[in-house]
Amino acid sequence: MPLSDTAIRNAKPAEKPVRLFDAAGLYLELSPSGGKLWRLKYRFGGKEKRLSFGVYPDVTLKEARERRDEARKLLANGKDPGEVKKAQKAAIAERSAHAFEAVARAWFEKWKTGVTESTAQSQWKRLVKHIVPVLGALPVSEITAPKVLSVLSPLEERGTGDTLRKAKMAVSQIV
Repeated sequence: MPLSDTAIRNAKPAEKPVRLFDAAGLYLELSPSGGKLWRLKYRFGGKEKRLSFGVYPDVTLKEARERRDEARKLLANGKDPGEVKKAQKAAIAERSAHAFEAVARAWFEKWKTGVTESTAQSQWKRLVKHIVPVLGALPVSEITAPKVLSVLSPLEERGTGDTLRKAKMAVSQIV
């Protein structure tokens, strides 16, 4: 019989992990500490594998079933859902490692050794105030001249020539 939300909420932990099965390999694992984790049990390449979908109630029963169905579609297409999930995580980590803000921080750490402390603080404040809020999450490879101009044009409109010049110089060194 498939799980219901009421049954999940009323489930109590035991001394050992308990598994409440739904359908098609989906189950909720109750840990002795009271945690409720969604998992999928499946076979790929002749081996039994498990895939985690998250913690209940952050991931609802409906969401867990949707994720199970997506994983089963991948299996039907000959792909291991666990490997697909690992590849997605690696791509996200790679993207964030090359985000403008991360690269700017690395650049700043090297750049500040050649200037006074007050100059370094002014430069970092300038970047954080004007540039990072707009470009911070973007990968450096996706930052184009029009995007940089869209960030710098408000500085030009305000007539802050020195701030504009120094911000432009910093961005050009970072990118």
